[in-house]
Amino acid sequence: MGIDRIVVVDGKDLPPEEMKQMSTHVAADLIEGIRYFDKLENVLGEFEFIVGTTSRRGSARGPVASPRQMAEMLIDISQHNRVALLFGPEDRGLANEDLRYCQALVTIPTAETFKSINLSHAVMILCYELWTVRKEALAVFTPRLATSAETEGMYDQIKTLLAKIGFLNPQNPEYWMWHIRRFFSRTKLLAKDVKIIRGICRQLDWSLNNK
Repeated sequence: MGIDRIVVVDGKDLPPEEMKQMSTHVAADLIEGIRYFDKLENVLGEFEFIVGTTSRRGSARGPVASPRQMAEMLIDISQHNRVALLFGPEDRGLANEDLRYCQALVTIPTAETFKSINLSHAVMILCYELWTVRKEALAVFTPRLATSAETEGMYDQIKTLLAKIGFLNPQNPEYWMWHIRRFFSRTKLLAKDVKIIRGICRQLDWSLNNK
């Protein structure tokens, strides 16, 4: 389906030769190019837009898109931004702390009796939708979005400032931060937007310290 970059997080390196025996010969380069990381944040920092996959819905996780909606959204964004599709372990999926890095969520509709599907099937369905939509789409310019590393720095700054003014509950500061993340994820933050927000936070922090 044209996807040529795979990153595995917190997993054991599988023997390349064993993987090649289980795949087609044209996948050799793809297998040899797999990168391995021990922590999720160590790899996501280079991406401007991250889509998390989930089979669990609820108000805490926010709105989710269908595979086709996700593909139509990403075709434009991916023209000038690095996009990551984030999949969780097959046995439990992505945790809420993983989804906090995501600007959008996607779920694959299934029958009620089968609320989740195999990881390999989920990957194929989403990649197929991207391939299908990409063949039909026209390139539309989208300015560079902020990377995950840039937005995480912004969220840390916001969290510190809100804690200082007593807005966050010290017993559960992530509750409101989760809602703040959801709010900003709907705006497709540009790199320059993050710089402005961080500048405002720095100025407010300076004012608090120099009353």
